[in-house]
Amino acid sequence: MNSLSSLFSEAAEGQLGILMSALSGIAAALAVALAMTVYFRLSYRTWRDVARHGLAALAVLALFAFAAYDMRNAALAYLGLNPSKPAVEFEIRMPREMLTAASDSQIELHTDRNQTLALVDGVRDLQDGRAVLRGAVALNHRTADRVLVVNLSGKGIFEFRLRLPAEPHRSAQFGPWHLADRIALPVAGSLAPQDGYTIRYRVL
Repeated sequence: MNSLSSLFSEAAEGQLGILMSALSGIAAALAVALAMTVYFRLSYRTWRDVARHGLAALAVLALFAFAAYDMRNAALAYLGLNPSKPAVEFEIRMPREMLTAASDSQIELHTDRNQTLALVDGVRDLQDGRAVLRGAVALNHRTADRVLVVNLSGKGIFEFRLRLPAEPHRSAQFGPWHLADRIALPVAGSLAPQDGYTIRYRVL
C-alpha cells in the first residue's frame, strides 16, 4: 500500500509540474504576441526604440524557450524518463519456483548514501525451468558502492553488486550476466549455491 500511495503521489506531482510548465508556456506565448503587436503598431520608431524593443523581444523569446524546455523536462519526469537522473534497468534470472509472483518480491538498491526502492516490472518464464524478474531503480547519488538486494518473501535474500562507476554512462544493450554476490536462505546462516542466480543490467 505504501508503494502504491507513493506512486499516486509521484503521479500527482508530475501532473502538477506539467500543468505549471504549460501555464508558463502560455504566459510566454502571450507575452511574445503582446510585444510583437505593440512593436508593429508603433508608427514612429527611433533607433533607441528599435534597440529597446529588440532587447525586449529577445528577453521574451528566451523566456519562451525556457518555458518550453521546462515543460519538456516535466513531461519526461512524469513518464519516468527524466534525463537528469540515470536509472538501472535489470533482469534477474533464477529458478522458476523461487518466483511464484512478482508481488512476492521487494527489491532495494543499497548504497553508502541511501536506500532506494526499485519498481518491479514483471516475471518472464524461460524454457529451461528458470524465470526472469525485471525491474528498474533510479540512481540518485554518485557512488560506486551499489548493491541490489532482492527479498523474496519466505524464500531468501539475494544480493547483487552492481559493477558500475560512480557516474555511469547510458547503454543501449544489457551487459553480461553476473552471479549473485550473496544468497541467504531463511535458515539462519545458510547459503545457497550461486550458479542459478544471475543478473544483467543497463543504464538508462
